[in-house]
Amino acid sequence: MNKSAEAFRTIGEVAEELEIPKHVLRFWEGRFPQIRPMKRGGGRRYYRPEDMELLRGIRALLHAEGYTIRGVQKILREHGVDQVKAAARRAMAAQGSDRAVPPQTRKRGRKPIVGATGSASLPQAAQAIPESKAEGCATDVHVLAAIRELQIARAILLGQPIAQPGGSHVAEAKKTRATRT
Repeated sequence: MNKSAEAFRTIGEVAEELEIPKHVLRFWEGRFPQIRPMKRGGGRRYYRPEDMELLRGIRALLHAEGYTIRGVQKILREHGVDQVKAAARRAMAAQGSDRAVPPQTRKRGRKPIVGATGSASLPQAAQAIPESKAEGCATDVHVLAAIRELQIARAILLGQPIAQPGGSHVAEAKKTRATRT
């Protein structure tokens, strides 16, 4: 059963349409005083079309654009409800372009990852830069140094041993540091 756009909606219908749990809607009511559903006997909530538009905007800011609750509260305070409702319209306009992105390249509520393949690893990216070019340009050297730092950070996070690029001087430096204490 489809309701008209002007019809009031229950919390269950709103939760289903926005794809968020009912308890989140109740939580948002406490955090955003601008959300004021009409309450009937027994505490049943009925959301007006204006409430729906505001909820869509809040959802778009929180989930699609990555704002925090405090960030959305600040937008509501400084720019008003219309700015949040405009975020809902932007999200609906961008929704068609997001659907073209395969699901494995997205995380929930995030913008698409450009050029994500899911299988590219950092060492392969470092090998992609030709050595002859890297020697001739200072920026390429900086890029290679940054990639090396990322490789080390990745190894640390994964608990893997850190491969040193051909230098025993690092091991000697560690020995001297250990003897200083």
